[in-house]
Amino acid sequence: MSDSPVLVLLKDLVSRRSITPEDAGCQPLLISKLEKLGFECEVMIFEDTTNLWARRGSEKPLFCFAGHTDVVPTGPEDKWICPPFEPQVIDGFLYGRGTADMKSGIAAFMVALEQFIEAHQDHNGSIALLITSDEEGPFINGTTRVVDTLEARDEKIDYCIVGEPSSTEHVGDAIKNGRRGSLTADLIIKGTQGHVAYPHLVHNPIHSCTCALSELANTQWDSGNQYFPPTSFQITNFNSGTGASNVVPGEAFIQCNFRYSTELTAEQITTQVESILHKHELNFDVQWTYNGSPFITQPGTLTDAVAQAIFEVNGLTTELSTSGGTSDARFIAPTGAQVVEVGPGNKTIHKLNECVKVDDLEELVKIYQLTLEKLLAC
Repeated sequence: MSDSPVLVLLKDLVSRRSITPEDAGCQPLLISKLEKLGFECEVMIFEDTTNLWARRGSEKPLFCFAGHTDVVPTGPEDKWICPPFEPQVIDGFLYGRGTADMKSGIAAFMVALEQFIEAHQDHNGSIALLITSDEEGPFINGTTRVVDTLEARDEKIDYCIVGEPSSTEHVGDAIKNGRRGSLTADLIIKGTQGHVAYPHLVHNPIHSCTCALSELANTQWDSGNQYFPPTSFQITNFNSGTGASNVVPGEAFIQCNFRYSTELTAEQITTQVESILHKHELNFDVQWTYNGSPFITQPGTLTDAVAQAIFEVNGLTTELSTSGGTSDARFIAPTGAQVVEVGPGNKTIHKLNECVKVDDLEELVKIYQLTLEKLLAC
């Protein structure tokens, strides 16, 4: 296994210090391989972000593999089992930043592509890769900008696998066929600062907002549906006060986040929240950040192909899931594409000593290759 193509490529990718939004040469490495396979490679640079759109063929259906070369910061490097950008295999696991999230997905798909194209030079349809270096960062100059470019020229993706780490105990035991929406509110409650000894001259914003926050926290926003749990509301930050025990603050800052299902829209949430704040007669400013809309890929051609491939490779009956955070799939699904996330285990992502099980890499290659066989083989 030490000389397997997928492990060699993954080590090469992980050794590149591509902390978001840096690509650190990952995409040029992919381009050098893709061009040999007959792909036309288009580099799209938006602000500080490097993106790659590579396509082989011009016919429908268009199958796309999407992913990102950027990784999150390492944290204290001296606490890693090995230097995070000097990947090492230890006890059957490859350690390094990005091994699971998500350079293993990229490496596995590249090897699967090489094997599939060698067997099917004249495959049906087209194959594409959409790779960004802005998934772990602000996500404003990456996949969303590439999708906008494709939409403007009416270049439509039919099927898409995002190589995010979707598995739990074993590769392929779960695939993501949807994600909840994410909506953040930055809320400032305004009061009147003053001395605590003169309560008639102050207006405490902490006191005034507690009832409204309680109502928001106890509101049942919806009941969810067969694919999604009920919408959740969480206060993530609350800051107020001057640090002195005898001063009533003039403002309170509250940040809260909604993870919402397809039963609601962002507009419905913002309207209801602001209605509750007004009901409690608060003087407030609020800024909304739309992090992504909920989406679902109904069971069908793509989910069936992936599920069958997983079963043939390792005998697992996969679970369709919408759990977890957001991913770049949220930018691709609204175009009408069928989108799922299929990748390695997610237990160590973003952690110190991130790692991937070496044996899982070959299984992932086989799953990707079999999926291509089922969708595009002649």
